[in-house]
Amino acid sequence: MATISPESLAAAAERRNQQTSEGLTHAQQLALHEKKTKFRRLIDPGIMRPNPELQAMKSLETLLKLCDNLIREPDNSKYQRFKTTNNFIQENIIKPKGTVEYARELGFRPEVEDFQPYYTFNPTRMEDLKIGHAILKDFIDLQKQKKERAAIPTMTQKQVAQETAEKVKLAFMEDRRTKQERDDREKELRAIRAAQGGAAATTTPTESNQSRNRTQRRRRHSDDDEEDIRQLPGTGRVLGDDGPAEPIAGEPPSPPSQVHSSDDEDVSMPGTGRTLVDVSSTEHPPPYEDQ
Repeated sequence: MATISPESLAAAAERRNQQTSEGLTHAQQLALHEKKTKFRRLIDPGIMRPNPELQAMKSLETLLKLCDNLIREPDNSKYQRFKTTNNFIQENIIKPKGTVEYARELGFRPEVEDFQPYYTFNPTRMEDLKIGHAILKDFIDLQKQKKERAAIPTMTQKQVAQETAEKVKLAFMEDRRTKQERDDREKELRAIRAAQGGAAATTTPTESNQSRNRTQRRRRHSDDDEEDIRQLPGTGRVLGDDGPAEPIAGEPPSPPSQVHSSDDEDVSMPGTGRTLVDVSSTEHPPPYEDQ
C-alpha cells in the first residue's frame, strides 16, 4: 500500500497553517505541533495501514466531508451529528479501523437519544476540528498528486506498448508486401523463360534444315571442283574415262588414238632399215643415219 512519509505530510500541513501559528507562544506552538502530529499518526499508520487503500481513502474523504460541512455551517444541527446506524456511515466510519478514533479526536462524542446512537460534535472543539481538517486535506491532496505522478509512467508504458504493436503490424505488412512483389517477379521470370523456350523449340528445326542445306551445297561445290580437276584440258577426256571423248560442238573430232602392241606388223623406220620390233629388242637403238 502506498504511503506518504510523515515528514512530507508535516511540511505540507505547516505551510497551510503557518498563519494560524503566528503570534502563538512557545507553549502554544508546541501544543499545536503535538496535535498535528497526533492527527497524522491517526491517518498513517492508524487508518492507512490496517485497511485496503481504496477503503482507507474513502473513509478519509468521508471524514473530510464532515469537517467541511461543520466549518462551512457550524450552527446547522444537521451537520453536528451523524447516526451510527446509517449504511454509509457504517461502511466508511464505523467498520473501517481507525476512523472512529479520528472522528473522536475531531470533537465527536458518542451519545444515545431516544435509543438511537449518534456521534455528536462538541462546538468547543472547533479548533481541533480545523486542525484535523487541514491534516486530512493535505494528506488526501498528496495522495492524489502521487497517483497522478504514478499514472504518468503507466500512460507512457501504454503508449510504448501501442507504438510497439503498431511497429510490429507495419513490419508484418511490409514483409507481406515484399514477399508479394518477389512472388510477382518470379512469376514474370517464369513466364518469360517459358516464352523463350517455346520460341527456341519453334526455330530449332528451321535452323537445322538451313544447316543441312548449307552442308549439301558445300558438298555439291566440292564435287564440282573435283570434277573440274579430273577433266584433262584440251582433250575432252577425264581421268578414268576409257570411252571416246564426246566431240565439242564446232570443233573437228579428234583422231582415234593408236595403241601399238608386239603383235602389230613391223613398221620400218624410215632411213634405218629397221623396225620398231628391232628397236625394242635392242638395248640401245642405233642412231639415225642420213640416207
